[in-house]
Amino acid sequence: MKQLFASFIFILLLLCPAFSALSQSDTTFVELPDSTRSKEHSPTKATIMSACLPGLGQGYNKKYWKIPVIYAGFGLMTYFIYTNADEYLNYKCAYIESSYGNFNGSYSYLVNKYPNKSDLLSAREYYRRNLEISILITVLWYAVNILDAAVDAHLYTFNITDNLTMKVEPSLMPTGLTYKPAAGLRLSLHF
Repeated sequence: MKQLFASFIFILLLLCPAFSALSQSDTTFVELPDSTRSKEHSPTKATIMSACLPGLGQGYNKKYWKIPVIYAGFGLMTYFIYTNADEYLNYKCAYIESSYGNFNGSYSYLVNKYPNKSDLLSAREYYRRNLEISILITVLWYAVNILDAAVDAHLYTFNITDNLTMKVEPSLMPTGLTYKPAAGLRLSLHF
């Protein structure tokens, strides 16, 4: 657990200097028809910002409502990691006390509740598995945060106007073989 946290901090520190260099060199200008200049939205910048601090890329993309969702997910996963790690250590220590025949130790409430050592071992493995799954889901949540920022940045200038419509309606279409019309669907795109 400590090694995972240390490697996460190490990667974070490696990426953050790249962000400061990127923010200075990634600004390009696009020539618009009315000769005004507009700063281009950078997906790379949004990705690196979200990798350095979850939610920062969403703020760069002006999707502020996603930031509390991201941190609620991290808060929930932190709760699960803490709870499962605590229970895993409790059952691990209780199993060790039970192996030495100590029924009056710090974890005697678990040792006396589960007199069979295999029950303590089973509970320990249950919480270890849950701890590993919680860590895996947290890493996936972090990756989804980065992916969301990148995709949002790519679609930042995508314009959906009111003129873009799709109409699906039933129709009778002539067939090439007979004069009888066949039932079908007509798909109309207007843009």
